[in-house]
Amino acid sequence: MAVKIRLKRMGAKKNPFYRVVVADSRSPRDGRFIETLGYYDATKNPAEIKINPDKAIGWMLKGAQPTDTVRSLFSQQGIMQRFSQEKKTGAGAEKRS
Repeated sequence: MAVKIRLKRMGAKKNPFYRVVVADSRSPRDGRFIETLGYYDATKNPAEIKINPDKAIGWMLKGAQPTDTVRSLFSQQGIMQRFSQEKKTGAGAEKRS
């Protein structure tokens, strides 16, 4: 099962916001998901981003692949840098077992 970290569109017509979710890659965009990691609201100025970094890093250490947009959001929040540090130090090895 290929697991992706991606955006799920929510909100009203012409007024979207997105939830950052972990889902099977075969599931529809707004369909079934495994866990919610946070949200992203691009309609506000500046864009509002709230993501739980511990959950996100935990899922990436288990092999979940973020989409390009989510990877960009993670980079803005500093999650990708923290993930690469944990991957290098092997701190995530204990979490996987």
